[in-house]
Amino acid sequence: MTLALYGHPFSSYTWKAQIALYANETAFEFRPVAPDHPDNAAFVGDAHPAGKFPVLTDGGITVIEATAIIEYLAVHHPGAAPLIPRDEGMAVAARMLDRVFDNYVMGNMQRVVAAHFADRDNPSLGLRDAPDPAEVEAGKAGLQRAYRWLEHWLSANVLTPHVSLVSCAAAPSLFYADWVERIPDHCPRLAALRAELLALPAVSRCVEEARPYRAYFPPGAPDRD
Repeated sequence: MTLALYGHPFSSYTWKAQIALYANETAFEFRPVAPDHPDNAAFVGDAHPAGKFPVLTDGGITVIEATAIIEYLAVHHPGAAPLIPRDEGMAVAARMLDRVFDNYVMGNMQRVVAAHFADRDNPSLGLRDAPDPAEVEAGKAGLQRAYRWLEHWLSANVLTPHVSLVSCAAAPSLFYADWVERIPDHCPRLAALRAELLALPAVSRCVEEARPYRAYFPPGAPDRD
């Protein structure tokens, strides 16, 4: 086996890469980045300019950043799942939505999560006695704005077939974002998309593998999903 993915089962961006691998039944070795696997953490620290995961290795090739990993898999390890649409126009839309989900859904969700840490750039220092209310409010407001935009987009456009780059980006971001700021009733298409994504076997597998770590979600994981 040549493919190896470095990451953590509770990590949203690790999910993003795993969903692509699971959807195409691509054989790979998962190498957890955790205190009890210091060699994996050291490798990621050297491989990524900010020491972040996921990181994919394929023989002597190293690919960082979840979006780039999916692009790499689409080219070098294709399968039944159309990770990148063949139609050029749909591919542009897929890449656009990938950025929306990463930057404005995942990004704002992580802003709320980071508000709970004493040092948002170094979570190992522990949690604050109370989260920074300004950061929580700003993150939730950003999520509501992203939700409205996505609802409008979904009302006027056709989503690329699952499992695509969009699916890989949307599933983890909507999964965790809905935990910190519920998708409102006036965004029924987006709520339906979240439910549809969570029912996909590749996504459901990630959800179950991450279940043991829910107690570590700083804002508190809801008793659902």
